[in-house]
Amino acid sequence: MSVDGNWNITMSTPMGDRQATLSLQSSGGTLTGTQAADGDSGEIFDGTVNGNDVAWKLSITNPMPLTLAFTGKVDGDNMAGEMGIGPMGSFPFKGSRA
Repeated sequence: MSVDGNWNITMSTPMGDRQATLSLQSSGGTLTGTQAADGDSGEIFDGTVNGNDVAWKLSITNPMPLTLAFTGKVDGDNMAGEMGIGPMGSFPFKGSRA
């Protein structure tokens, strides 16, 4: 199943649920794209795709400078996994194709 396309994701964080949009393109095992939330948008990096497994990172500055590390699985038009927030641990995220 291709991960390519636009996604709406919900991240469960210590500050409550946060919504984001995600635009992904895969080429071979490489995943590229952009992620936007709260009016900020950034390029993802270190993106990989292997079958239904996906992973990417995103640097954010709001509410504080952090690198978010996402790992998940695509199942048709749904995606779910974990978002690592450095020393704060990992939190679940889920999404659906827009």
